Amino acid sequence: MLRSIIICPDLELSESLQANLLDLGQVAVLKAVDKYPHAHELLRIVRTNGPQVIFLSLQQIDRALEVVKELEQSAPGVQFVAVSRTTDPQVLIDVMRVGIREFLSLPFNLQVVADSVTRLREALDKRPVVMHSTDLLFAFLPSKAGSGTSTIAVNAAIAMSRHLQDNKALLTDLDLNGGMIRFMLKLENEYSIVDAAEHSLAMDENLWPQLVTSVGNLDVLHAGRINPSFRLEGTHVRHLLDFARRNYKSICVDLSGNMEKFSLEIMLEAKKIFLVCTPEIPSLHLAREKYMFLKNIELGDRVSVLLNRCTKRNQVISPEQIENLLGMPVTMTFPNDYHGVHAALTAGRQVDPNSELGQHFQTLARTMLDSSHSGPSAATPAAAAKKKGLLDMFFKPAGGNRGGVPAPAGANPPK
Repeated sequence: MLRSIIICPDLELSESLQANLLDLGQVAVLKAVDKYPHAHELLRIVRTNGPQVIFLSLQQIDRALEVVKELEQSAPGVQFVAVSRTTDPQVLIDVMRVGIREFLSLPFNLQVVADSVTRLREALDKRPVVMHSTDLLFAFLPSKAGSGTSTIAVNAAIAMSRHLQDNKALLTDLDLNGGMIRFMLKLENEYSIVDAAEHSLAMDENLWPQLVTSVGNLDVLHAGRINPSFRLEGTHVRHLLDFARRNYKSICVDLSGNMEKFSLEIMLEAKKIFLVCTPEIPSLHLAREKYMFLKNIELGDRVSVLLNRCTKRNQVISPEQIENLLGMPVTMTFPNDYHGVHAALTAGRQVDPNSELGQHFQTLARTMLDSSHSGPSAATPAAAAKKKGLLDMFFKPAGGNRGGVPAPAGANPPK
């Protein structure tokens, strides 16, 4: 379905249009705005909802043309449909001059609306919407449980968010059956990734703030309580990623390491995949296994190994042996600081940024932000489609539960 918003101060006209679009069943109305928003608010609405089509009332022609002019710069490719109670030839000429080719007036005819939607699809195929979307998406993947991946993800995300002045960062926990971020930061918000997934198609600027918790300049979406019955579908992930990339400068995702298909979807979109392991043989072995798997699906160039809990004394395996075992170089090492991590967990905050371990997190954060100027980016549509085909070789399409996902235990959907 085409994603759309309606900007129309005339409530009766707006409701009539919504009823026709509902009957047609080809256009999803994400939001109906009952006034002409000013530039800042308009940009926020568009980034939040990501529309392909805007149904725009001509009740105040000057304000309507301002909306068109603003979005031609901030969201090229968005299609406009002018809507009005009447047909005024001079007004039609004015809107055609700014590039609007579709016009609907009362009484709305379902076939006329359907024909208009068909032309909109053709226009979008020729010129897709171009909207601001960050490529700073980072996946943190543990070689095995207990590797300290969540500690690195939390501290790197907090450190990175402090380098962002006019933008915010997002940290999401996708370890659905063992997520630690809620505990580590002592978050009290009952809403979680489960609720976000259930409402991903209807996500907007009013719902999202209820789901996340702000920690300074970082928004956190935790994994919630253990809920084995919940299944996170690829559709949910894609909609949430699209929403997040339009609204945040950088995004960190803490994965479970179980290599679920939705985790592969995340890594397919990630700029960097941080594979976290420790110097122990089992951890290194599983790190190599996961790296080889990612390499086989053409994601090997995105992987950077982070070696956690390194000790200078009594190190059984040398750095050279570790790299030979992994089959790739180690990007960064992190010292073992049990007391520093324990103090941070007790207080529900980041590791002391002035400590040795804290300085390593600062370095990682700077490296992540610097990657905006270099390194592999997320796949192009053609490359992404090819990699998705490779994923299907490893994951069979899931059956059942096509009508929706179970409700989260112990929480009502946000209002």
